[in-house]
Amino acid sequence: MAVGPEHDRAVLARLLGRDPVLHAYQLGDLDDFFWPYTSWFRSGEQVALLYRGVDPPTLLAFAAPADTAALAALLADLAPTLPARLYAHLSPGLSDVLAGSFRLDPGGAHHRMALTDPVRLSAVRPEGVVLGPADLPGLRHLYERAYPGNWFDPRMLDTGQYLGVREGGELVAVAGVHVWSPAYRVAALGNVTTHPLWRGRGLGAAVVAALCVRLRETVEHVTLNVKADNTAAVRLYERVGFTRVADYEEWTLTAR
Repeated sequence: MAVGPEHDRAVLARLLGRDPVLHAYQLGDLDDFFWPYTSWFRSGEQVALLYRGVDPPTLLAFAAPADTAALAALLADLAPTLPARLYAHLSPGLSDVLAGSFRLDPGGAHHRMALTDPVRLSAVRPEGVVLGPADLPGLRHLYERAYPGNWFDPRMLDTGQYLGVREGGELVAVAGVHVWSPAYRVAALGNVTTHPLWRGRGLGAAVVAALCVRLRETVEHVTLNVKADNTAAVRLYERVGFTRVADYEEWTLTAR
């Protein structure tokens, strides 16, 4: 079946909504907040997203094991039309079909985790105040010290879904979102970090727990991505009720 652009959000929501945890980021990108930056491609029941709100753009293509071959066929047909340089988040095995057209530089294995045991949130004392645009300078300062190189879209502060912990008036821990969509009932945590001098005191778990409690008021599925080798972060998320539900790989693609 030929690959073609898909512009119908209802169609995309139906297809992606069959597995809202696996496709949480893509479902969130159906919102007006992100929609203008997206290009969608569909072949039958399979969907790929090229998100152009970052430079270089990012290709998202996730599939359950039973659907990997069908999504691989979509990517093989799509490859000649992709930008000369881009990032890609792909389910395992899908990168092989792009290797003929692109040089692939690995960005590491990642886990998709989901909040499957929210009862555990009650075992952590939630802590955090809502951050807004006025907190941007302090937030940037924290990221420079604690999380250099992270991807942070300042527009997300407008969602009201960034929480921080202050000590002596300075932000020392924060948890936010990459995606928050009450319309599609999904959220994805992101930009979570603690100042190096304040680590080991439970602040990361406290602010993540507080954000999860807040998010569950408006969404059904709370998810996140984490590098597979970041064992400290994985343990933190497991502590507050997240479990690993899928794996994917990150790549930088450069046209041959």
